[in-house]
Amino acid sequence: MQEVIPVKRRSPYSLVDVKGVSVESIVQARAGQACWVGADVAKNEVVVCLYWQDKTFDRPWRVRLPGEVGVMIHKLLELKARCPLTLAMESSGTYGDVLRQAAADAGIEVRRVSGIAVKGHAEAFDGVPSQHDGKDAAVIAELSAQGKSAIWAWQGGGGGGGGGGASESDQAMRYWVRRLDRQQRIKQMYCGQLEALLGRHWPEAQRVLKPSSGTLSRTLARWGTPAALAADPAAEEALAKIGRRWLKPEKIAALLAAARHTVGVRMSDWTAREMREVAQAIVDLRQQVAAAKRALRKLVAATAATATATATATATATAADCPTIQAQAAAVGLATACVLHVCLGDVRNYPNAGAYRKAMGLNLKERSSGRYKGKLRISKRGQRLCRKWIYFSALRLIKTSAGVKRWVAAKKQRDGGKGKGKRAVIGVMRRLALAAYQVGACGVAFDAERLFSGGGSSR
Repeated sequence: MQEVIPVKRRSPYSLVDVKGVSVESIVQARAGQACWVGADVAKNEVVVCLYWQDKTFDRPWRVRLPGEVGVMIHKLLELKARCPLTLAMESSGTYGDVLRQAAADAGIEVRRVSGIAVKGHAEAFDGVPSQHDGKDAAVIAELSAQGKSAIWAWQGGGGGGGGGGASESDQAMRYWVRRLDRQQRIKQMYCGQLEALLGRHWPEAQRVLKPSSGTLSRTLARWGTPAALAADPAAEEALAKIGRRWLKPEKIAALLAAARHTVGVRMSDWTAREMREVAQAIVDLRQQVAAAKRALRKLVAATAATATATATATATATAADCPTIQAQAAAVGLATACVLHVCLGDVRNYPNAGAYRKAMGLNLKERSSGRYKGKLRISKRGQRLCRKWIYFSALRLIKTSAGVKRWVAAKKQRDGGKGKGKRAVIGVMRRLALAAYQVGACGVAFDAERLFSGGGSSR
């Protein structure tokens, strides 16, 4: 008997080009049926799948970005004229903002589906845990049809990551927060380069001043080499002007002695040039960071004054109408409070402190199975930017608060002593997140000594 090799049928997820889609043939078979359109967005293309009320779906469309967005919207409008239609998208990424804006301009309702929900529903959708663009688009549409989505309106004026609908002050704050973080990251890179150069050519300087010190970077930007500093007879007076009240006479003497007696590798003209340029870059970046912080301070103050004046004029002033960023600044600092507002929105939109902390990705998770007992770790969900800046706030609080410092020392000892400080810092971050909610949403006065006074969990 001749063997017959079965021919595999075309996959229901195989893509068809959007330009080859005939809306008329779709309408003839589906007129009047409700349709949910799932869109899986990538950098260069969108995969779109039509999901119908009888729980069936059509072959997905391939839409190339950005050139075919207009073609897709035109076909969706043709379909909408005969079938009730909703467009659903995942919440991640910014490449879909072009599509969201185009859909809003065309009057098509857009709904948001959680990326975590899409991942979890993959196996339930067709019995296979695999994920790919065509299937993800169909899953997004089905989740929206099941009511597991939220309105995602586009009101214009948004920035990347913030979406549409942001007010003028929120857009300005987003700009300055991103500029601040960008300059901080670049400065950190230059500080690492300066530390490497000092370790080779002037290691003693790092025993007197930190490489990230503004005084040391301005000193190197002016003299470039320890030899040039040691040879300048006016160096002591110049250093006093550079360091002002933060640079004590004994440190000036120590820095000059380190320059005269350094054992570092002698510097050539090129290495001196590199040292000077790196130091000058740090000086410039420190000025830009300070300017961004001043801009945020002015913006918050102006917003607070406007909100207060508006509430007074309408005779509806309440505690909830007052800006929350200034209140949170008492706990985490103004820059961090602005970062939290940009990343998480208004703190008053969260039902409780736990939900606010969870949105930062500071809630604890555990993976255990059978006899295996996993460790508790933070989930790291959401934007890393808010965790980064609240980490800075926690480090600052550990230095300034005696009560927090005592708790950190005790926590490190419970965890095994030396090298266990990271868990302690995370513990401070988690408590600080709860405090940021309380002072911002509930109007509670911030007191660092109360963070660990309740005897709660030390995790």
